[in-house]
Amino acid sequence: MIRQARAGDAIAILSIWNPIIRDTAITFTSAEKTEAEVVAMIDTRAAVLVWDAGAEVQGFATYAQFRGGPGYARSQEHTILLGAGARGQGLGRALMTALEDHARAAGHHMLIGGVSGSNPAGVAFHAAIGYAQVGLVPEAGWKFGRYHDLVLMQKIL
Repeated sequence: MIRQARAGDAIAILSIWNPIIRDTAITFTSAEKTEAEVVAMIDTRAAVLVWDAGAEVQGFATYAQFRGGPGYARSQEHTILLGAGARGQGLGRALMTALEDHARAAGHHMLIGGVSGSNPAGVAFHAAIGYAQVGLVPEAGWKFGRYHDLVLMQKIL
């Protein structure tokens, strides 16, 4: 079931997000998230959606304005992360469909995904759900002692 996240979901979201931060180049940050940061995200963003499998959140998706300023108000950048056991089951597609529907209903024009070039599964996932590669920023991120490309993928809603 997909639903809006609640503050009580912060620990479950951290259990998905922090291992990805710590162990992969899917995100370029190395600073793990705190419970307070996730609660603040849930409280301030228009949409933080979770896939709730009854007793356990298995993934989440959210968006926020792509860049500052009123000219970018209808351009949103999304994040989607799934727990390791939830991948390959259609949960990502379902979360992204719900997120896109939310963004469209809120009057947004597009969603942008900044995908690590070291995450070919993420690039393929976005392409499979209709995102087009619109940019490549070579060596944009530094993690694990090397540079990683940033692939910008866009979907007009």
